[in-house]
Amino acid sequence: MSDTVLQVEELHAGYGHVEVLRGVSLRVDRGELVTVIGANGAGKSTLLKSIVGMVSPWEGRVVFGDRDISNISPEKAVRSGVALVPEGRLLFGAMSVEENLELGAYASRRGEGAAAMSRVCELFPVLSERRTQSAATLSGGEQQMLAVGRALMSNPRLLLLDEPSLGLAPRVISEIFAALDVLRASGMTILLVEQDARLALKHADRGYVMRTGRVALEGSSTALLANDDVRLIYLGGWNGPNDARADTELGG
Repeated sequence: MSDTVLQVEELHAGYGHVEVLRGVSLRVDRGELVTVIGANGAGKSTLLKSIVGMVSPWEGRVVFGDRDISNISPEKAVRSGVALVPEGRLLFGAMSVEENLELGAYASRRGEGAAAMSRVCELFPVLSERRTQSAATLSGGEQQMLAVGRALMSNPRLLLLDEPSLGLAPRVISEIFAALDVLRASGMTILLVEQDARLALKHADRGYVMRTGRVALEGSSTALLANDDVRLIYLGGWNGPNDARADTELGG
C-alpha cells in the first residue's frame, strides 16, 4: 500500500474565465505535515478548495489514497476522510460550541461522536469549558480552535487548514500550532496553507512555495528555510520589486 495520502497532478482551476491554478502538482505522505506558502493571490486557498470539491478542476487530477476525487462533492469529500478548516472559520455563531462540534460529526459512524468529542476537548480544553456558550461569543482564538475541532469530529484521514494563524495573537497561534504538532505526532496527515512562512516551515516536514498559481519551489522545511530566495521574499529580507534576481528565480 502506498504511503502517499494525497497526490495533486498538474491541476488547473479558477473562477469564471480567470485561471488561478496553473499546473500545480504536490504530494502529501502518510503522517506528514506539509505546508504551502506564498503571498496573497498565489492560489493557496483555491488549491484547498479544489481538493475538497468546492472548486471544480479544469484539468489535472486529485488522488486521495487510491481514489481519484477530482470531481467529488464537498459532502462526499468529508465522508471519504478529507476535512477542511476554512479561512474565516465559518462557524454557526448562534449555535453552541457543542452543537458546532456535533455538526462536524454528521458523517461519522454511529458511536464515534462521543470519542471524537473527548479527543477534541482534550486537545483544546477551553472548548470543554465553553461547551454551552454560543460560538459568536468566543474570542477569535477560541473560534479557531472550534473550527479545527469541528473538522476533527469527522475523524479525517487528511486535515486541510487554510491560514489558521490569520488575525490571532501570538500566544493563541502558539497554542494552535502546538495542537497541530500533537496531531502530527499521533499520525494524522496534514496539509497546511499559511502566509506566515517562517511559522509554517518551523512546524512542517516539507513545503511548497506557490507563486502566481504555480509551484515555484519545493523541498524539506530545513532546505526552504535556508534557501536564499525564500528568505529574501517570504522571511523578511526582500528589498521589494527592484530585487529582480529573486523575482526571476521564483518565476515572476
